[in-house]
Amino acid sequence: MIRFGVIGAGRIGKVHAATIAANPKAKLVYVADAFRATAEALAAQTGAEVADAEDIIKSPAVDAILIATPTSSHADLIEAASKAGKAILCEKPVSLSVERINSCLDLVEKNNSTLMIGFNRRFDPNFASVEARLRRGDVGDIEIVTITSRDPAPPPAEYVKSSGGLFRDMMIHDFDMARFLMGEEFVVVNALGASLVDKAIGAEGDVDTAAVQMQTTSGRIAVITNSRRATYGYDQRIEVHGSAGMLAARNIQATSVELSNASGVSGDPVQYFFLERYAQAYANEINAFIDAIDNGHRSPRPSGFDGLQAQKLAEAATKSWQTGKPVAVD
Repeated sequence: MIRFGVIGAGRIGKVHAATIAANPKAKLVYVADAFRATAEALAAQTGAEVADAEDIIKSPAVDAILIATPTSSHADLIEAASKAGKAILCEKPVSLSVERINSCLDLVEKNNSTLMIGFNRRFDPNFASVEARLRRGDVGDIEIVTITSRDPAPPPAEYVKSSGGLFRDMMIHDFDMARFLMGEEFVVVNALGASLVDKAIGAEGDVDTAAVQMQTTSGRIAVITNSRRATYGYDQRIEVHGSAGMLAARNIQATSVELSNASGVSGDPVQYFFLERYAQAYANEINAFIDAIDNGHRSPRPSGFDGLQAQKLAEAATKSWQTGKPVAVD
């Protein structure tokens, strides 16, 4: 039984806390949040106790720390948990600074800590199946990876002030997925972006519509498109084309029921948001983290290195959009 402390009781913290509480291999012991009332509400729902983040990290009753706080606190909390000998699952990203990520990972490695980064989409059964079949060679040599990711509605313009921008906040999931599927590192990034959905987002210096092209040393290509608006729901699709065929994972509808009549064929809308679309992925993620702890695996995937590489691609994309030029990735 792995004993958890969850730091951060906001939207994603609630998802993780509920998933941990429902897992027979885990026990949610403590919850912390900057707003105590928020932590108390979540603790009441999950049977946990409320404590300060520092006390949770130091507590001998806790084996693992799940970090679901604002990005600016991630690296500091990872380091504190690492020094306390805890296993760590941290929401993406480790930091908005590549240099800060490097220094954080150096300390984690020095302490031989278990660290996993919360790129939950790797654990979606559909996407995981695509990756497994790619490694098996079902489509031969990979040539093009295409990823579509569109939110049903944009966040408040205020949110972008602290988010780091669409490339670092939203598309970073897709950068990780592109690496996960391609199995190679990307060496050049070319990005386009615009504010077409909410002009207030543009006024804050961000974009809400973007497209990125990336290429590996061997010439293989990935294309990612993002939008903060999809009137039909949460649009999450991937397609991988290779020398011997193609693999694709489509959107998931509320039900698979179709109506066929003289007007045509119609079905239910796609699932509306990430909470329902990736519910199983979050459960699988926690299971993978627990297995890593039980097996003494210090660098489960997605690892700190995966977090670093995704952040490098996000930085390169942001720079490419700002300059209008392709950017090489170290």
